[in-house]
Amino acid sequence: MRPFAPILLAVLLAAGCSRPAPKPANPPEAQLRSQALIDSGNASFRKGDYEAAAKRYASAAVVKPDDPAAFYGLGMALSKLGRDDEARIAYAKARLLANRRPDATTPAR
Repeated sequence: MRPFAPILLAVLLAAGCSRPAPKPANPPEAQLRSQALIDSGNASFRKGDYEAAAKRYASAAVVKPDDPAAFYGLGMALSKLGRDDEARIAYAKARLLANRRPDATTPAR
């Protein structure tokens, strides 16, 4: 098993639980932390360090499990690493979250 696979599985399972996660004490801080991790993941991705990018995106998904950008970035990095099945799962989660957001312009299917 790849060393990152258990982390991805834990993130996806935790984010997909049917019970809503408790709201963080400081939601703006969680958003800022998540965005900082996504930005760091984007920088790693641009440098071609897809393993580091995947770790940053997965960390962002833990900090803010309802952020579709974290899962989309994770899907991109996993795809570049040749981990297509895991990438599909991350993309599906991103799509699901994006369609649940109140500002989503496309209806959920």
